[in-house]
Amino acid sequence: MRKGSRVSQYAERIDALLPQIQCRKCGYDGCAPYASAIERGEAAINRCPPGGDALIAALSMLTGRPTLPLDPACGPTSARQIAWIDESRCVRCTLCIRPCPVDAIAGAPKQLHTVLADYCTGCGLCLPPCPVDCIEMRPLPDPSWSKPQADQARSRHAARQIRIAVQTAQDEARRAARAAPRGASEIAESARRKAVIDAALARATAKRAARANPGSGRP
Repeated sequence: MRKGSRVSQYAERIDALLPQIQCRKCGYDGCAPYASAIERGEAAINRCPPGGDALIAALSMLTGRPTLPLDPACGPTSARQIAWIDESRCVRCTLCIRPCPVDAIAGAPKQLHTVLADYCTGCGLCLPPCPVDCIEMRPLPDPSWSKPQADQARSRHAARQIRIAVQTAQDEARRAARAAPRGASEIAESARRKAVIDAALARATAKRAARANPGSGRP
């Protein structure tokens, strides 16, 4: 195990090898948490179906751990696909938008939803919540997944996490302000300060990710 700042730097090197599909088939909430688990020795290097044998070999070289067959519990390796929404059957519920890890589905309540093909990673997380099964995964003419695409997916995933963190903090501050009795302004002020701090931490995390991946660009 590495200590201090080397821990996070080592995890970032691991994360840089991962495909950034953000499919959670590894059992973690995205590529970065999986990378951190590998760094801590809590996860094996063979739990990423999108990466397959090539990724396992790369992780073995980086970590010094022996190569292993892909863990069958995580699912098989398959060609990358893209989500497609049958707009004639879409009920405009937004349930597919919420789990998308890279904000690749455009839409709003009572409006048609569509997949932004340039951003979809093919993770499939939008399939289970759809109440009318109007989403399907379709093969791509070119199923390859490049480093720039992975960097873009990482950037969009990080931006989404920041947006959710800030929105959650703001919502908590508003709820605290509404629940606070008259004369208890310090409670609302504390919640407001927490929202400001959470937003600042999220921005710092994003800047750090950008420095670690200078070629990723903005989403």
